[in-house]
Amino acid sequence: MDTQPAAENPERFTGLKLSKPKTVAAGLPAVLVSARHILAEAGALRGMKALLQLNQQNGFDCPSCAWPDPDDERSSFAEYCENGAKAVAEEATLKKLTPAFFSENSVASLAELSDHEIGRKGRIAQPMYLPAGATHYQPISWEAAFDKIAWHLNSLASPDEAIFYTSGRTSNEAAFLYQLFVREYGTNNLPDCSNMCHESSGVALGESLGIGKGSVTLDDIHQAEVILILGQNPGTNHPRMLSALQRAKKNGAVIIAINPLREAGLLHFLNPQTVNGILNIKTRLADLFLQVRINGDMALLKALALLLLEAEARQPGAVLDADFIATQTAGYDSYVQHLQQYSFTQLAADCGVPPEQIRAAAEVLQKKKKIVACWAMGLTQHKNAVDTIREVVNLLLLKGSIGKPGAGTCPVRGHSNVQGDRTMGIFEKPSPDLLRRLLEVYGFVPPQTHGYDTVASIRAMLDGQAKVFMAMGGNFLSATPDTALTARALRQCRLTVHVSTKLNRSHLVHGQEALVLPCLGRSDQDLLNGEPQFVTCENSMGVVQMSKGVLPPVSPELLSEPAIICRLARTTLGHRSRVNWLQYEQHYDHIRQDIEKVIPGFEQYNERVRRPGGFYLPNTAREGRFNTEKSGRAHFNIADTTPLLLADDEYAMMTIRSHDQFNTTVYGLDDRYRGVHNERRVIFMHEKDIARAGLQPGSVVDLVSEQDGRRRVAHKFIVVAYDIPERCTATYFPETNVLVPLGSVADKSNTPVSKLVIIKIVKDLSGF
Repeated sequence: MDTQPAAENPERFTGLKLSKPKTVAAGLPAVLVSARHILAEAGALRGMKALLQLNQQNGFDCPSCAWPDPDDERSSFAEYCENGAKAVAEEATLKKLTPAFFSENSVASLAELSDHEIGRKGRIAQPMYLPAGATHYQPISWEAAFDKIAWHLNSLASPDEAIFYTSGRTSNEAAFLYQLFVREYGTNNLPDCSNMCHESSGVALGESLGIGKGSVTLDDIHQAEVILILGQNPGTNHPRMLSALQRAKKNGAVIIAINPLREAGLLHFLNPQTVNGILNIKTRLADLFLQVRINGDMALLKALALLLLEAEARQPGAVLDADFIATQTAGYDSYVQHLQQYSFTQLAADCGVPPEQIRAAAEVLQKKKKIVACWAMGLTQHKNAVDTIREVVNLLLLKGSIGKPGAGTCPVRGHSNVQGDRTMGIFEKPSPDLLRRLLEVYGFVPPQTHGYDTVASIRAMLDGQAKVFMAMGGNFLSATPDTALTARALRQCRLTVHVSTKLNRSHLVHGQEALVLPCLGRSDQDLLNGEPQFVTCENSMGVVQMSKGVLPPVSPELLSEPAIICRLARTTLGHRSRVNWLQYEQHYDHIRQDIEKVIPGFEQYNERVRRPGGFYLPNTAREGRFNTEKSGRAHFNIADTTPLLLADDEYAMMTIRSHDQFNTTVYGLDDRYRGVHNERRVIFMHEKDIARAGLQPGSVVDLVSEQDGRRRVAHKFIVVAYDIPERCTATYFPETNVLVPLGSVADKSNTPVSKLVIIKIVKDLSGF
C-alpha cells in the first residue's frame, strides 16, 4: 500500500487565517468572487456568454445544485448564484490536459496534490488509458477504449461482477440510456450518489406518503406561512434558495432554522440584484434559530409535536387539522399514545435546545396551517435518518400541511439532476413496473435480482465479487466513506472507467487497468451532424426542462454522455442487443420518444420539454393523494429517540462543506461565511470543549474514530473555536471521510452516517 498513489489529501497546511464569522449571506462579495472565478478560468467573453445563458429557458441547466428556476419571471442577466458561477467557471475553463501533460506527470505525482490542486489543472482533452503496471496515463482512441471495456465486461463470469455508478450531473437522456445498457447487459448494479445523500428521504417519504419525492413547488415556498429549515445550510449549498426565502418573508412567512451551526445563510440575506442589496440593507431570514445538538432533531420534533397536542387539548379544533387526520391519515391514535410517553423536559435536554425556544417555535406552529419543511444532509446522513424524516412528516400531518398550497415536504437535493437520474431508472432496486415496461418496449428480459448500492458496491469490490467499476461522472473515491477501504476496493478491480470532464482523485486510485473518458459538460455545445442537441434535467421540485450548451468545446475529442453510452453498448452487446443504439446517437429526440414509452409522466415529452420552463411531473402527495402500500393514506410513524451517549474523551463529528466547495469539487480554500481562510484542515469546536481537552485555538490535533475493530485516523487538523453545541464538532469532507466507517449506515436506506462520527481528539506534537 505504501507504493500506491495517495488516496487522501496531503497532510499539509496552507496557511490558516481567521476572521469573524459572517451573519449575512451573498451581497456584493458574492458577485466579486463569481467574477474573479469566471475571469480566471474562462475569460471575459467566454465566461459572460456562459453566464448569460445559465438557467435561462433556452440556455443550459446549472451543473451545481438542483434548486428550481422560477416558474414566472427569471432574471435576464443573472439567474444564478455564486456557486453556480464557480461551477460554470470550472467547466468553461480554457485549460486542458493534453497527452503531454500526462506524459510529464505520473499518477503518483498527481496524487500528491490536494483535490483543489487536481481540479484546477483543466479539462481532459482526449481519452486516456493506464495499462497494467504503468506509471503514466497515455492517449487511446475512442474505438480502442470501447473495445477494452467491452472485452473486460464480456470476460466476466457474470454481469453482476460489474458495477455502474452514476453521479447527479448526468442528464435524463444519458441516465436512461445508461440503465438501459446496464440492464440489457444483465445486472442491476446501478449505485448512484442518491445512495449517499437523499436515499433516506426517498425511503421515508415513500413509506409515509407513497412517493419518494418532495411535494412542494417553488410557489408553495413563496406562499408558506411557516418554513422549517432543518439540517441545511442554504447560503453555501443552495444559495438561490435565499431569494425564495426572501420572497416568502416579504409575503409574511415565519422562518424557523434548526441546525447545529449558526450559518450566515440561515440568518440574513443581501440580494445583489435588488436596490436594498446594493445599499447593504439586509433581509432577516430566520425569526427563530434553534441550535440543536448533532442528531438531536428527532427529540426536538417530538417536543414540538407534544406541545401541539397539549395546545389542542386546551383548544379543541383550533390547533390540529382533525378532518385531515381523520380522512387522509392512518396511525394517529397509536402515534399520540407513543408521544405521550415522553417528557417534554427530557426531550428538550436530549436535543439541547432551551425549552423556552422550543415553546416559542411551537406557538408559531399552533397558529399556522401552511407549513413547508425543508431539509438536507443534516437529517439524511444519520443512523436514524429515515425515522427522523418521518418525524418531520408526522409534524406536517398533525397540521394537515401536505397536499395544500403553501405547504408540504421539501427535501433539497444536492446535485442538479440527481432526482432525474432516479426517475430515469438509475436504481439498484428497480420497480417491477419498470422492468415490465422495459420488456414490453425492447423485448429483452431485464434482471430481476436487486443490485449493489454504493456501500454494497465497495464491499463487493473488497471481497472480489466485483471486478469492473465504471462511473458516469462524479468522484467516487472522494464522495464515499472510509477512504482507505474504498481505495483498496477500487485497486482490486481489473478495470476502472471514469467518464469525466476534469481530473479528480478517483482517476489516480485505480484498478489494474484504468480509463478516463472525457465528455461534454452542460455548457458545451453538442452538435450531431451539424444540428445542436439538447438534454433535459429534473430539479428538486419535479420540473423537467431542457438544457442546451452554448460554448465551443475545448477539444474536438470530447463526446457527449449519450454518445459514449451508445457506442459502448454497441461494442459490448453487438448483435445480441435488441436496442437501436445507433438511432439514439443520431438524434436525442429518439431517446426521449422511448423514455415516453417506459417512464410514467413523460407523455408528449419532446413537445412539452420544448415549451419555455418545461413541465411538472405528476406528484400524488402534491395533489393530496397518498399511494402508500397498505392503506392509501398518509402514515404516522412511531420511532424512539436515541440520546447521544459519549465517553468523557469522545465527541460527535459531522462532515460539512466549505463555502468554496460543491460536493467533492473544491473551488478554493476559503470558507468566508465561517471566517476560515486559506485552509481546509480544521476542526470546529466549542470553546469550552477546547479548554476542557487541554487545547487552545490553533492547536494541531489528530482525529481518531474506532469502530468495527478498526482504528481510523485523520492527521493534522487545526482547532478553531466556533459557535457549535458542546461535545459537537465539524470538519470538511473529503478530508475526514477516512473517519466514516463503511459499516456505519442509516437504517433502511444504507446511507453512510457522515453526520455523526464518534471521534477522539489527540494532540499532534509535531505542530505546523
